[in-house]
Amino acid sequence: MKAPRITDTSLRDGSHPMRHQFSSTQVQAVALALDEAGVPVIEVTHGDGLAGSSLQYGFSATSEMELIAAARVVCRQARIAVLLIPGIGTLKELEQAQECGAQIVRIATQCTEADISQEHFEFAKKLGMEAVGFLMMAHMRSPELLVQQARIMEAAGADCVYVVDSAGAMLPKDAHERVKALKEALGIEVGFHAHNNLGVAIGNSLAALEAGADQLDGCLRGLGAGAGNAPTELLAAVLDKMSLNPGLNIYKLMDAAEYVIAPMMPYQPLPSRDAITIGYAGVYSTFLLHAQRAGERYGIDPRIILTELGRRQAVAGQEDWILDVALELARGSLPT
Repeated sequence: MKAPRITDTSLRDGSHPMRHQFSSTQVQAVALALDEAGVPVIEVTHGDGLAGSSLQYGFSATSEMELIAAARVVCRQARIAVLLIPGIGTLKELEQAQECGAQIVRIATQCTEADISQEHFEFAKKLGMEAVGFLMMAHMRSPELLVQQARIMEAAGADCVYVVDSAGAMLPKDAHERVKALKEALGIEVGFHAHNNLGVAIGNSLAALEAGADQLDGCLRGLGAGAGNAPTELLAAVLDKMSLNPGLNIYKLMDAAEYVIAPMMPYQPLPSRDAITIGYAGVYSTFLLHAQRAGERYGIDPRIILTELGRRQAVAGQEDWILDVALELARGSLPT
């Protein structure tokens, strides 16, 4: 095994629990602490990526372009990354982000929709940016199908493709199998992005590393959607004990987590009942509130609704299924 490159996504995935209310001052404090601790890549955008600030996804308190520029100006060695989800962000926002100091773009699609990302990869390369592919909800498809999708991104110009455990639904075996399949099939780097809904974010990250992952993600104090991500400071400590530290200052990361990010956090993400349900069912965390409302309306445990949605492999954009499932359960058409 070799030491992986670490990307800290506190200022992007962490935007979800922060309700997208990061200020420029907060972003600079976090970015500076990460930079001084040796983190090589820092991701900064709305939780749903470029142009995510909207009624549908939640408005940002501060323009993401302002946040990107604020992070860039304090970083001496770290590079700034942004997330782009085709259909939310456009090439226009990507160019603006690059002008504000972004050097890496992580282009995210559902794990079955890599074909919609081609123009985004091509444009990123024209801008001189490093381009990373994100195959979201990767637990929903077999390693073989993920390889097919990853090859589409590789052909479009991706420098790396990530297996993304968006719902925190994977176990170490799942992470290992998917990363191993991509490593054997691709001629580019492979990454892994973990969520902690089932409490195994670090374990899954290590399984991915054992399978050959070149890049891993984390968030300070686990600040991220659902039950959070693999805590960057914990990931660094574990890697150091494995003699695979990629140049991170563990003590500075601990201090950043304790004294910089923790005072900003509205709550500590953890595998609560709701978060566990999301991971167990394998659905997006955005389904939770809708399922709770439907459950209250029809007298159905929302966990049963979410589990059925997971069985049906519902993805973002299929929220209308929630009422259908609740009605079927209320009528006795489905077992409870």
